[in-house]
Amino acid sequence: MVGFAPGGPADILARLIGQWLSDHLGQPFIIENRPGASGNIATEAVVRAPADGHTLLLTVPANAVSDAIYDKLNFSFLRDTTPVARISNGPLVMEVNPAMPVHTVPEFIAYAKDRPGQINFASPGNGSPIQLCGELLKMMTGVDMVHVPYRGNAPALTDLIAGQVQLMFADTPSSIEHVRAGKLRALAVTTSTRSEFLPEVPTVSEFLPGFEATNWYGVAAPKNTPTEIIGELNKEINAALADPKVKARLAGLGTAALAGSPADFGKFIAAEAEKWSKVIWIAGVKA
Repeated sequence: MVGFAPGGPADILARLIGQWLSDHLGQPFIIENRPGASGNIATEAVVRAPADGHTLLLTVPANAVSDAIYDKLNFSFLRDTTPVARISNGPLVMEVNPAMPVHTVPEFIAYAKDRPGQINFASPGNGSPIQLCGELLKMMTGVDMVHVPYRGNAPALTDLIAGQVQLMFADTPSSIEHVRAGKLRALAVTTSTRSEFLPEVPTVSEFLPGFEATNWYGVAAPKNTPTEIIGELNKEINAALADPKVKARLAGLGTAALAGSPADFGKFIAAEAEKWSKVIWIAGVKA
């Protein structure tokens, strides 16, 4: 289950891993897209499915904070799913339209402070990690920007390229080619270290110490899925991530393979939930 439309980064990664699992476990893995509500429609379908390993969820950062953003969910991602494996980890990229007269993070901050309420920053939806990066920037710098939520990455990037909005913390799979083509200008990446895929681009933390965000993907299963099934799936996904062809495909999307145990992934999700829930509370973010 993928909670987003076909063609986006979550869908691409699900199909990449699904094909590997089909080839190596001897039965087909079907990718089903159920977009909507920041992935919660697909998540609820997985939560309600039998805990037999036959229904899995492609997890994204939005899953970790869904409990903090939505008041009336019929489930809790943290309580009702079991981590299987992390797939990849990469930066978000702080990007502006090339018409903006700024080339660095400090220049952008100064420009925005001179124009309170006049800078629009795009995201693929309320409560998305991309919005939360914008909210974190506002909190750490005091800039006054207007959040403009869209119905997905594609329309947000389209308007950023067209100049309808001025800023977006975009994911690398959907935007890196626009940066390379000069249609967007990358000011910084959000990881604590520079990205091997955009090595010339500094990190936000080089100018704002403590600013860090990662764009990660993984796989989860319904709660109470047998540990031997979780273990088998984890083993095969980690094998995929060690394969040179899969690693090259991930690199082409601007993200790095990141294998590990189910327990490691669970600890990572819990830490992400704690960190970003604080930002959500302070910024008053609601779906």
